[in-house]
Amino acid sequence: MADTGLSFIGSRALLFQARCSFDLPHQQRFWALADEAASWAEVREAVPGMTNLTLLLHHVPTNVDDICNRLNSLWNSGVRKEVAGTLLEIDITYGGPGGPHLEEVAELTGLSVSEVIQRHSEPEYTVFAVGSHAGYCYLGGLDPRLETPRRKVPLTHLPGGSLSVAGLQTGVSASAGPSGWNTIGSADVTFFDPHRQPAALLRPGDRIRFNPAEVLA
Repeated sequence: MADTGLSFIGSRALLFQARCSFDLPHQQRFWALADEAASWAEVREAVPGMTNLTLLLHHVPTNVDDICNRLNSLWNSGVRKEVAGTLLEIDITYGGPGGPHLEEVAELTGLSVSEVIQRHSEPEYTVFAVGSHAGYCYLGGLDPRLETPRRKVPLTHLPGGSLSVAGLQTGVSASAGPSGWNTIGSADVTFFDPHRQPAALLRPGDRIRFNPAEVLA
């Protein structure tokens, strides 16, 4: 049984966390928690994150212990939500100006550049959560051989569509911004469009496959 905790992240927002493995079965439990908690009268929105769940409430809670007990009971039940999801295939340009750290990742992992690309493009990734910035997808399924540390000096500006890796995670930035991850490629994809309904292209449970369309030195 994993350790859990509930904390305030605002006067009307609670964060439920579990110390558990970073894998699909545990993430499916958070999806199930989100669905159930979203039906509670005091909850305005339930947002699953990476090994956590954020509850946005209508009012300042008067009985946090009750909410905590209900969440713990649901978590300990082990119920999971399985989602077939849609599959999105994304063409990637590995290396070049849009992937300046590809060779560095190869050095860090002891693999050749071609092996890094092969191992990165082989899996079918699952969207574990959507967040960080609008439309960004946290993905599960990265080959453990591609695990790398975050950069000691973060980049102050990374273009939208940048493909990066760090730790056991990988993802494509949905908009421009700073990043401490290792950028190995780029894609032409719009993950978030406020004029689209829904605005976010993917949801938890959807899947992504990266196609190595081009490799630049």
